[in-house]
Parts: sequence; C-alpha cells; structure tokens
Amino acid sequence: MSEPASSYYLATAAPSVPHATLQGRREASVCVIGGGFAGLNTALGLAERGARDVVVLEARTPGFGASGRNGGFVFGGFSRGEDALLRELGPARAKALYGGTIQAVELIRERIARYAIDCEHTEQGVIWANWFKDDAVLRNRQALLAEHYDTHWAWWSRDRLRSQVDSRRYHDGLFEPQGFHFHPLNYARGLVRAATAAGVAVHAGSPALSIERAGGAWRVRTPEGEVEAVHVVLACGGYLAGLRARVDAAVLPIATYVMVTAPLGGRLQEVLRTGAAVYDTRFAFDYYRPLPDTRILWGGRISVLDRSPVEVRRLLYRDMLKVFPQLDGIGIDYAWSGLMSYARHQMPQIGQIEPGLWLAQAFGGHGVAPTTFAGEVLAAAIAHDDPRWREFNDYGLVSALKPAGLLGAQLSYWWAGSKDAWKDWRERVGGV
Repeated sequence: MSEPASSYYLATAAPSVPHATLQGRREASVCVIGGGFAGLNTALGLAERGARDVVVLEARTPGFGASGRNGGFVFGGFSRGEDALLRELGPARAKALYGGTIQAVELIRERIARYAIDCEHTEQGVIWANWFKDDAVLRNRQALLAEHYDTHWAWWSRDRLRSQVDSRRYHDGLFEPQGFHFHPLNYARGLVRAATAAGVAVHAGSPALSIERAGGAWRVRTPEGEVEAVHVVLACGGYLAGLRARVDAAVLPIATYVMVTAPLGGRLQEVLRTGAAVYDTRFAFDYYRPLPDTRILWGGRISVLDRSPVEVRRLLYRDMLKVFPQLDGIGIDYAWSGLMSYARHQMPQIGQIEPGLWLAQAFGGHGVAPTTFAGEVLAAAIAHDDPRWREFNDYGLVSALKPAGLLGAQLSYWWAGSKDAWKDWRERVGGV
C-alpha cells in the first residue's frame, strides 16, 4: 500500500530527511524493524541510554503506518479498560501499568520540548462526552480512576459541555486536563531527527525479508543488505512482516478512518468553543479535534476493511452531521484509512519472545502513549536488563484465529454498535 495522497498529515508535514536504503552488510548492537512510534521510541530510548550501533529498518518511510495517520490524541491508558486491568492484574500491577502510560505522556511532552519538535502541540485537554443520558459509565469510571489509579478527571455537566461543544447529541462528560493533541507525523519525524542526531542509523525502503540465528546474534536480510545484531526488535504494527509466523498470527490488522474538513473560519465557533480533543462513550466512538487552521479532524469506525478515501468521506461525513447538523454543506479536503494491530486481549504484546528477539505490537486504537511506554520498557530491558517488560507476560502472543478471527472481530464490532444503537433508541423513545 503506497502512502495515501489524501492524508492531511502528509500534505502538511515538515520536510523529512532522506534516509538511504540499507546497502551491504553491517553489524549493530540492536536492529529495530519498523519505523513507527514503537520502533522509533525504542531506538531513541536506547540512544538516550548510551547505546551505540542501533539500526532502524523501515519498509517504506518512517511514520508510514498508524503512527503517522492517527487522530493525534495523547493521553493515558490502553485499549483494555481500567476495570478489566484491575480484575486481571490486581490493584498494584494494574496501577503500575496504567502509570507507565501516564509517564509516557509526560515523556512525550519532554521530548517535544527537548528536541524542539514542531508538531502543533495543543495543551487543551481531552473531553470524554457522554452519548447517552445514563451517566453511570462516567460516574463509575471517574470513581475507578480516582480510587485505584490516582487519576482525576473533572466532571462536566451537560450545560458546561454544551457551552464548549455545541451539540445536542451529548449529555454530560469528563475532562482529562493532562491530555493533549498534536500532529503525529510531524512528531514521528521529530523522533527520527532526534534519533539520527544521537547516532541511530535509520534506513527507509528497507523491508526485512528474513531473520535467522547467526551464532550468538541475529541476521536480518533486506533486499540489498543485511544487519547482524545482538538484539532485534519487531515493531511492525498492522503491516505484518512475515518474519515470525506466531508473531503475525497473534494480531488482527484493523482499519480505522479519518477525514479533515476544509477550513471553517468563523464557523468553527458554531460547533467548538474549546481547543480540546473530543471522543464519546460508545464502543465505536467518534473522535475529533480542532486544527490550528480552523479545520476539524474527524475519525471513527472500526472495521476489517481498509476503505478508499471516497468511502471514508461518505461514512464519516454522515457521522459528523449526526453530532453537528449545523455543519451540513461544509467541504471535506482529506480522507484516509489505515491499519493498526489489535490482539484478542486488547493489550499490547511487549517483551522477549526468544533470547535477543523482542516484540512491541498490538497497540490498537490507543497507541500514542503505550508505544512510548513500550519503547522505554524495551530500551531499559536491552540496555540495563530492566525486568519491567515481564509485567506484560499476562498479555502474550494469543492467536488471533485468522482468518475466522477477522470475521469474528467484525461481528463483535457490529454487535457492540447495535447495543449502543439499541440503548440510544430506548433513551430517545422510552424516555429512559
């Protein structure tokens, strides 16, 4: 799949530094396969810890996949809910893992400042807007986060929410003041510049074709070269590399959709009087945020289908008008679809799968902070034998049951969406 010309991020990205393809043979301490957030954060984390001879191999260009196409939301947590983590891991372990993503949010802020990354960093928080009249989901999550995770989201009444987000679709909400949003592709390119300045060798157009043992090291072959490294990190996301069957078998490549409006000028104030990013309480929620040039970036839907820009535009435009009917008739300048990797257990797969062979994948639709967390965990493990990666052992390489798993995933998304629609209908018709 080539880079989509319809991506707003590509159209507005800072110029990227050319990266040569890997030619010939070289040795390295660590070879990272994949130039998305997980791979780049691992490489930069290693460089910041003094590691030398780190090589990144990217099949296309850095930031090509979900890292350069996502909604740009930066906040804590995983795709797996906090209540599930608490049940499965217990209070101490759940809090530690969740806390790692909160620390990652702060690390992203720090790196933006330290490396002077121009990525439209917008410190206006994140709003979780309630699609339903029933406020139990908000009350329960707010209490759970405060009691078990030392995280405090502010309650917004319906009137306060509607004063900032002018939609009768929502009722009340929670506000996360620590969250922010940014231009993810510019941030990815900033990570590349920081890593290369620290001595990391980044090679674009260099897909890994095979990986095999070579004595006490690993040999990674590309079309025109090879790397022999003590450690290898697989960070391929939704674009499976075919290097280890059980690694690829453990994730489902799932598509999500994004569009960007034409500049709205003064009309932006008709719908948004806040700079915060917004998402709602349904399973397949809408998410959107204002951009600096008065556009709105709008995303949503979950599907196994990687649709065309025309189809994405049609679907998301209809979704947007359900929330903001007053925007009927505005232009849509960009629309795109992209793949991300999901695991059946809804948690990242992070850790060592063979001696010296490491993994970071399955970040789902909640990956900016967790990929940063993963990079720190793996960099600390490789550079300093830090054992924290073992905290992810409960969420390992569980088969995604493909190809039946793809159908199952789509059916589960439809089922969850139908339950949301049923609840919405009951509230509207029955006055619940």
